[in-house]
Amino acid sequence: MYNDEDLTLLDPDAELESPLDQLEPIDAETEAPQIDPEAMLALLDSAATPQRMLAARAFCELQDNRAIPRLISLLTDACPLVRVSAAYALGRNPSTTAVEQLIAQLNRDWNGYVRKGVVWALGNCRDRRSLTPLTHALKTDISAVRLWAASSLAQMADLGYEAVVASIPPLIEALVQDPVAGVRSNCAWSIGQLCRELPSNVVYATAVDALIQVLEEDQDLGVREDAKAALLKLGDARGLQAIEALEIEEIS
Repeated sequence: MYNDEDLTLLDPDAELESPLDQLEPIDAETEAPQIDPEAMLALLDSAATPQRMLAARAFCELQDNRAIPRLISLLTDACPLVRVSAAYALGRNPSTTAVEQLIAQLNRDWNGYVRKGVVWALGNCRDRRSLTPLTHALKTDISAVRLWAASSLAQMADLGYEAVVASIPPLIEALVQDPVAGVRSNCAWSIGQLCRELPSNVVYATAVDALIQVLEEDQDLGVREDAKAALLKLGDARGLQAIEALEIEEIS
């Protein structure tokens, strides 16, 4: 789906921020936000690329359902900065009507920053249709996209038992195997969130086993700490026992 040139867009080990994160706030020259929703709505249809980008960025802060159809159309804008701004804006203004276009853009966009924004928006939409593309992104995309796909899968907790059960196996796989510590940490957090919605069954037990394995074996301290935090929040007896055993071992 992506070519080798795509990998140059982001450092797979370090560059996890979007260029949108580096842009100055829309109201940078004023002391208090003074964003006019009506003006920004009009600028979404501007023929000038900088104005479309400015307007899309405005709706990363504003919530207005009237902007959603125009933001959806901007997902296919020729300018990647407009597309990434529209993706973040749809994450701020989540709508089930945006899900299909977000999925389509995730599948075809060559720009990793845009895909990162799209997976965040898909998570915020909390829609069952997002599960398959988010899972695929977690398995196959560049690190910055995998990072947010892992977090976005935690939103499946709001969609019922079947969605939770389907989300956990790919998160466990990435928790144990992903080469990037940040991705593994986000998987640990998401697994902890999802397991809170599960009864004590085989899926739950397998997830706890994976968290304990990472707690005991992962080479990265941050990942181990996130696995520990997930186990503490779950209050699982086996997890608490493993944490206690490690603490005793460290003291002795």
